[in-house]
Amino acid sequence: MTAQRVVRRAALGVVGFLAVVALVLSIVGVSLVRRSFPQTEGELELPGLSAAVTVLRDDRGIPQIYGDTVTDIAMAQGYVHAQDRFFEMDLRRHVTSGRLSELVGSAGLETDKVIRTMGWRRVAEEELPALDPQTRTYLQAYADGVNAYLRGRSPSEVSLEYAVLGMSVKDYRIEDWTPADSVAWLKAMAWDLRGNYSDELARARLSTRVTQAQIREIYPPYDPANAPILSAQAWSPRTAPGQVSSAVPPALGDSASRAAAATSPGAERSYAAAPSAGAAARAASTSPGAQRAYAAVDRALAAVPALLGRGDGIGSNSWVVGPQQSETGKPLLANDPHLAPGIPGIWYQVGLKCRKVSTQCPLDVSGFSFSGVPGVVIGHNARIAWGFTNLAPDVTDFYLERVRGDRVQRGTAWEPLTTRREVIRVAGGKGETITVRSTRHGPVMSDVLPEFADAGERSPTPRREGSAPLPEESFAVSMAWTGLQPSRTADAIFQLNIAQNFGEFREAAKSFAVPSQNLLYADVDGNIGYQAPGMVPVRTSAFPGSPPGFWPAPGWEETYDWQGWVPFESMPMAYNPAEGVIVTANQAVTMSQRPFLTTEWDYGFRAQRIDDLLSQATKDGGKVGVDDMARIQMDTRNQFAPKLVAALLEVPLAGPEDSDADVAFTREAQDLLRSWDFTTPADDSENGAAAAYYNAVWANLLRLTFDDEMPEDLRADGGSRWMAAVSALLDNPKSAWWDNRQTASITEGRNEILRQAQVEARLELTKELGKDPDGWRWGRLHTLELTHDVLGGDGAPGIVNRIFNRGGFEMPGGSSIVNANGWDASVGYETSWAPSMRMVVDLGNLDASTWINQTGASGHAFSSNYDDQAEDWVKGRQDPWPFSEKAVREASEDELTLTPERD
Repeated sequence: MTAQRVVRRAALGVVGFLAVVALVLSIVGVSLVRRSFPQTEGELELPGLSAAVTVLRDDRGIPQIYGDTVTDIAMAQGYVHAQDRFFEMDLRRHVTSGRLSELVGSAGLETDKVIRTMGWRRVAEEELPALDPQTRTYLQAYADGVNAYLRGRSPSEVSLEYAVLGMSVKDYRIEDWTPADSVAWLKAMAWDLRGNYSDELARARLSTRVTQAQIREIYPPYDPANAPILSAQAWSPRTAPGQVSSAVPPALGDSASRAAAATSPGAERSYAAAPSAGAAARAASTSPGAQRAYAAVDRALAAVPALLGRGDGIGSNSWVVGPQQSETGKPLLANDPHLAPGIPGIWYQVGLKCRKVSTQCPLDVSGFSFSGVPGVVIGHNARIAWGFTNLAPDVTDFYLERVRGDRVQRGTAWEPLTTRREVIRVAGGKGETITVRSTRHGPVMSDVLPEFADAGERSPTPRREGSAPLPEESFAVSMAWTGLQPSRTADAIFQLNIAQNFGEFREAAKSFAVPSQNLLYADVDGNIGYQAPGMVPVRTSAFPGSPPGFWPAPGWEETYDWQGWVPFESMPMAYNPAEGVIVTANQAVTMSQRPFLTTEWDYGFRAQRIDDLLSQATKDGGKVGVDDMARIQMDTRNQFAPKLVAALLEVPLAGPEDSDADVAFTREAQDLLRSWDFTTPADDSENGAAAAYYNAVWANLLRLTFDDEMPEDLRADGGSRWMAAVSALLDNPKSAWWDNRQTASITEGRNEILRQAQVEARLELTKELGKDPDGWRWGRLHTLELTHDVLGGDGAPGIVNRIFNRGGFEMPGGSSIVNANGWDASVGYETSWAPSMRMVVDLGNLDASTWINQTGASGHAFSSNYDDQAEDWVKGRQDPWPFSEKAVREASEDELTLTPERD
């Protein structure tokens, strides 16, 4: 579920009064909306500064901050973030602290229960004391800057949203910002960017509906013959099989520390099974109680807003070209993270500069930050550049727990559950107290929300032949997630910002515990590199032939506990590979079983296309420039389409009851595919018409093939896994998936489903886009609405939507395409995830680099910088990215001086 859907659902309680707000806005609009605009020129006092700080803004409102100390710069960054984006910051901290109900009322209660159960804020507070003192100082200075901006301002003077919400949520007061608020946001980032936990529960639920063979067909293995493996020529595992990390990340809890200190000869037998468990454990999943627990967890986790995105939408492209392939003779690095769209966008562009760079003041960095977090997350300094894509290792496991009262089974004994009470306050309503229960594995997630149906009857557990099923018994499900272990990820941001070479870059990466990312690197000396960091658990597979964590495990068997963490030295890396190019697009980084990372990589369609385009550009001594890198980011070719189109064109279109006219009607649309070049533009070209028909066929094919056997919330979204699955099914016409169970008297088969998909797509687009296929356009189906997280819901009056939302963009590209404006085939053609920003860094001339954000710098709806980058972002245009002070000053339009408070 997207952030917009969950948080807008939570905001439905405020929709009833928005008509009144519309009237108020029409009366006092100008004074009300402008009172929260920031001062960007002149001089302001900022208590706590040691010396004056200069904030230069260009015509996009992007600030470049110049100061004499790191703490002054951090304080100024906090002030500037609060000027432009405080409501977004406040919303994020309410979500991550499990306090959304305090902001939007009782509609936020389910979200709060789930996040309080996981305890994001509690973990963030535990992390703070273990952070480097310099990081803690940086976080506190940032918070001081935020609070200096808030001081003396009413909520409506901070942001227009408070004026709207204030008509429903009375007497709301903004609390001071704290360092824990910043760290808690990193928990939300880690949650959305973890491995796809939902598949573990999905397989357990599907096992009662379809055969194990069918489950394997829709979770196909990664095929290295048809998808690239990330270049890691210089890397090889340095840890012997079975060894776990002896360098435990600081601040881990007691149980994690004990596990991390252990070694187990079987810990990394990735596809081997543990010794067979007891009969009760092996038969536990035959109980409907186990399935009810799995279903309850699914429901609970669906209530967590996807603040960055979820599912196939959590992807990214990043690649680096070495000096031999670059026009500049220095590396070029490109990055475009694919996340959930919204307004304001996820990123905030900023430069953080020491006037005189020194050991005491080392900042000279520019890039993309998160409002609410100090520093630059992705970008470059004067020496190095870095980009992120999601590694997505399996860092979340679910455990079936046998609970009796306040005790949980552990081997043959019973040990106490850990419990705590959480009090949730609700604006305008009655609060609620919940009891959170935890096992040694983690919080009991099946407790959080009432159970719901569609659990099936059983799911696999290890068992011997002849073991009897258990009688009716209730179970709980606990969750182990690396993000619930205190770590030092906050240290990594500052360390990356000041790193000067690959060694320091890797040292910074060691602290980047969660979420585990692909970190791509380039420097001004011509070096390129890659590092995978993060806490990745070592554990034993519970099922023969399955990788660890593929299915929920019986929690009472100690064999399946996490054994520790994969050592940093054993994580994949590369430095100056012979190919001179490194591409990371969420594909497999290694096929080695040691260390075990995951089996659920992206299936490599984007990575292969990027690799092909770079190979074409550098063939016969060709070179790649900044503009070439930006053009590749906008590539719209569908890599899977050639195979599916070939199969579609071979299928006879005549059904048993079709007339010649019916066949001719469908063939008019099918003919679009015959000359299609497999690109997916949004325009009215022949390729745009063909793309519209192809994608409609794809959506109907998925529906006809899978919906009869899938729960509604598990239906095919059409991403890379489904492309890989259908690719294999096309070669297996006898698969049970091709038969529609809803037509009991007919066995369809592959060709009949392919025929029906084309017929249904023709009828659908005739209704949606008109009778003439030549007039169809993919962009008319594939639109984008940039919707405000709280006040942009469908139930809001038109005037409120027009104030806070932007949209109607016709989008090219699609799922598993380089220009990844993805869509969920089970929902519709609208864009569900997209490149959240784009950047190209030229290490030969940093001032020649380019960047673009999804919306704009400002979070104020009437600001000229609220959405001023959106049109260029849609069209693939990027802005110049000035870095040197000379270039920054030439581009600046406003100058604000922040001065120490006068005595």
